[in-house]
Amino acid sequence: MGFLLVGQIWQENGLMRKYLIGGFAAAAMISGGLWLWQGVAMQEEEIPAPPPPEEPRELELPEARPGAPAYGPVPPTPPKAPETSREERRFNRYDKDRNELITRIELMSSRTKAFRKLDRDGNNLLTFEEWAVRTSDRFRGADRNRDGRLTRKEFATTRPKRRARPKCRC
Repeated sequence: MGFLLVGQIWQENGLMRKYLIGGFAAAAMISGGLWLWQGVAMQEEEIPAPPPPEEPRELELPEARPGAPAYGPVPPTPPKAPETSREERRFNRYDKDRNELITRIELMSSRTKAFRKLDRDGNNLLTFEEWAVRTSDRFRGADRNRDGRLTRKEFATTRPKRRARPKCRC
């Protein structure tokens, strides 16, 4: 009786027939694929042998002549840099070309704070009068021998005065 029912459904419903055939085909394809995959995995592959290692070369070291000392001379010690004083560091900051002399141009090149102090009207422009009055007087006061250049001793006189620090910052 069950076969009759299945047969009747098979004849009446064409859509169900297509689903059953598709299911059987999918199952057959999956099982066939697994069978092939396992068959390939079971085959033994020959692994090629690695190439033989190269024979190590012997290093040829130079030989010392007979009677040569076993150790070489002691390497020279590097010279120690002398400690510079605060004034020497300040001088070197302005002496751009390192010729032990400060020209007027070198002195003026790195003075942005001084620029702000000289710019009385605050327009970021210095008139010749604003600039020349203060800097020329200072340079002229430091240049004792009037040669237009400052030596280290002359430059030391331009050092700004230290301000007393407050005892506490309350």
